[in-house]
Amino acid sequence: MAVGIPTDQETLELFQPGDELSQEIDNYIKTHPLAEKLRSQPEFSESRPHLKIPETTRGRMLTGGTLTGPNRIVVPPYAWSEKSGKEMVSISYLGSELCGHPGIVHGGLLATILDEGLARCCIPALPNGVVVTANLNIDYRRPVEADKYLVLRATTVKVEGRKAWVEGRLESLPEGDEEPVVFVEAKGLFVEPKYAAKIPSIFKPT
Repeated sequence: MAVGIPTDQETLELFQPGDELSQEIDNYIKTHPLAEKLRSQPEFSESRPHLKIPETTRGRMLTGGTLTGPNRIVVPPYAWSEKSGKEMVSISYLGSELCGHPGIVHGGLLATILDEGLARCCIPALPNGVVVTANLNIDYRRPVEADKYLVLRATTVKVEGRKAWVEGRLESLPEGDEEPVVFVEAKGLFVEPKYAAKIPSIFKPT
C-alpha cells in the first residue's frame, strides 16, 4: 500500500456528513439489510473506494469529486469487493442535480458508474491493480429516478491473461422483501496495460 493511501477499513471512517440529510442517507445505507448481509461475508472487503483517492486530487475526479455533494452523489458510495475479483456490490444515492430530464438521472452518468464499477470489480483478478476500458455495452431497461438509492452489482465472468470480461447491472435498493428493479445492464472488457506494474494502484483490497 502506498504511503498515505488509506486502507479499505480506514476509508469507512473518513466521511463526516455535513448536514442532516447526508447523515440520514449515510446511516440508511450503512445499516440496510443488504449492507449488513455483505458485511457478514468474510470473502468480501468493505470500503468507500472514492475515499482512497488522495484529497489533493479528489476534487478533479468526476464521480469522486466534481459530482459529489448535496443533490448530487450525496455520500461516498459503499462497496463490497470479493477478494479474488469475482464479484462487487456497491450502494449509492443519486440526487436531483444529476438529471438528463427533470427527475430522471442522466444516462451518461449511469454508464460512467457502470464503467467504473465493472472495472473495479475485476481489479483483484489481475496482477497489478490497474485496468482500462476496452469495450463497454449498455442496455437501458428503465429510467432511474433522482433522489433514490442505487445498487450496482458486477461479476467477473472470464479472465484471460491481461484481459477481464465483466457483467453488471444497476438496480433498486429494496425497502422490504420485494425483488429489486433492474434499470441498466452492462457488459465490458477491461485490459491491464503492459506498463501497469509501474503504476501505483489504490484500488486493490486491503
